[in-house]
Amino acid sequence: MAVLDTNLLVRYLVQDDDAQLAAVKKLIRTALRAGETLFVPITVMLELEWVLRANFKFNKDQVTAVLSNLLAAAELTFESEAATEIALALYKKSRADFSDCVHIALAHVAGHGPLWTFDVAASKTDGARLLGV
Repeated sequence: MAVLDTNLLVRYLVQDDDAQLAAVKKLIRTALRAGETLFVPITVMLELEWVLRANFKFNKDQVTAVLSNLLAAAELTFESEAATEIALALYKKSRADFSDCVHIALAHVAGHGPLWTFDVAASKTDGARLLGV
């Protein structure tokens, strides 16, 4: 199964480099013709959110729409897909960073929690608690 790096997903999504976009599309077509899905690690989802927001100035609604669409794509398989879906739901309704939502969701899926943090915004998210000093 082919594994997609963040930069491939970025090129596919933002379509800012014709040659790289063509190469990504060819890889996807080849994998699909072979009956394979494409694997996306959780770390790629973390980095993708950051790149879209920081480098391409996507707002939170745009980022959540992109991530939701990726999760819905039958051609893709995700590492820790349940945790990624939980993280996205937490991110949509909280002020926490997506990365904090991923930490909370991974802990939850593993049967652990809460996530203790000094981050006030993250601590207001379901599954996290503020550690006072």
